[in-house]
Amino acid sequence: MKRLENIKQSFKSIQRKIKVLLPHRQWKEALIFLAFVLVSFGFWVLQGMQEEYEIQVTIPLHYRNLPPEIAFVQSPPTEITARVRDKGGVLLNYSIANKISAIELNLKELHTDKSGAFVYTKSDLEGAIMKKLISTTSLLSFEPQQIQEPYSKLIKKNLPVVFNGDIQTEPGFVISKDIIITPSAVNVYGSDVAMETLQSVKTTYLEIKKAKRPINRTVQLEEINGVTIEPAKVAVAIMIEEFTEKTLEIPLKNVNTPSDYTIRMFPSVVKVTCTVPLSHYVNLTEDDFAAEVSVANIDRNVSGMLPVLLTKKPTWVGKVTITPASIEFILEQNSRND
Repeated sequence: MKRLENIKQSFKSIQRKIKVLLPHRQWKEALIFLAFVLVSFGFWVLQGMQEEYEIQVTIPLHYRNLPPEIAFVQSPPTEITARVRDKGGVLLNYSIANKISAIELNLKELHTDKSGAFVYTKSDLEGAIMKKLISTTSLLSFEPQQIQEPYSKLIKKNLPVVFNGDIQTEPGFVISKDIIITPSAVNVYGSDVAMETLQSVKTTYLEIKKAKRPINRTVQLEEINGVTIEPAKVAVAIMIEEFTEKTLEIPLKNVNTPSDYTIRMFPSVVKVTCTVPLSHYVNLTEDDFAAEVSVANIDRNVSGMLPVLLTKKPTWVGKVTITPASIEFILEQNSRND
């Protein structure tokens, strides 16, 4: 209440000061003169708004539906400069907005000439400009008066899409299947130089941490200079589920052993322990793995140790441990029957 009372007192104080000033003759004359000036200015503005003037306006040009298999030889014009005439009040609308809404050029609807160029004639442009102007506005001139843009055909390739990213799962979870990209291949258009060494297209980098449920994302493809990619986005599906551990016994294979020699391995089987998604636990068998040793570049009639190499495993299998990691062997020459 006290604050409201203070505000009221302030207004009353201002009123008293105005009442003191107004009786003075000079102050009254100044106010009357100012009022006449404002009224005169208003009439001058109104009169000016009724007279006709000429101004220059800029209209943006937008190109739509450019077929992916072609490219402009050079950058097409992005705006039209038009000179128009109308009453000041109408032209003020153009000036305040500073620009008129863009003219949309649908390239699918444009015809091409014999030289291989998109053509938008003077009459076409004039009609498009008039649609952007108020009906009372006169179009005096405009530049450019015609759009004739040459284009070139591009080479087309259908290239596979490669996932680009890092997916880290929560402890106890694993990526249980191959990452699925839809579509798996896209159409790529470009010049012969740009396409010469292009073998695949990457997704933009996708990083996910602590994942513990399936991931479905729409991902943009990486842009490539001078190349058009269609479609520009793909769907990425990553199956993530809990895992458990499974141990299997895998028979060892030997490779590169001369036909007249026999290799004895100790042991002849190894244990493969791996992390496996729960949904694959029952179906994972020894046939899904292959382990081997190689005796290449080893002197004949020798013994020693050879490392065990895992040469086959499902992509969705996690951490793999081989026991033992190396085995003893004896290489013996076969006896000959004379």
